Amino acid sequence: MTGLYLTQSEADFLIQMPKHRTDDLALDLPDLGGKISVPLTSDDRRESFLLDVSRGRIDLLRAKYQNRGRQTVILVRLDLGGAPHRNPDGEDIQCPHLHIYRDGFADKWAQAPPVEHFQNMGDIFGVLGDFMKFCNVVTPPNFQRGLFT
Repeated sequence: MTGLYLTQSEADFLIQMPKHRTDDLALDLPDLGGKISVPLTSDDRRESFLLDVSRGRIDLLRAKYQNRGRQTVILVRLDLGGAPHRNPDGEDIQCPHLHIYRDGFADKWAQAPPVEHFQNMGDIFGVLGDFMKFCNVVTPPNFQRGLFT
């Protein structure tokens, strides 16, 4: 499992791998226009991951949550409050939409977020918790709500 490209089984393995915060620091969730990348690690600390959280500048409900492996490979991304996404087959997927790594396409395919995992899409703080559970972040970062979260 090396390089910037993963097989589907490698990506699925990394997505399902339990992930933990690397420290106990309290982190402010980004306010409008802000972003943060939080390091995560596997149980055995052999794999490193990043949890990226970014917010739109104007729209309070616009956000992007992303879980990366191998520093650059987007394993899962959830887009909230943005434009529709056009999949490689030409199908348009409205926001919110979820990108899951697909062999040969990376994060180019999107789908509607599964309702069994994402219950309240209007609560961006709650959705972040749902996203971390979906990505198997079992020891999440200590996020603090900000003024606009």
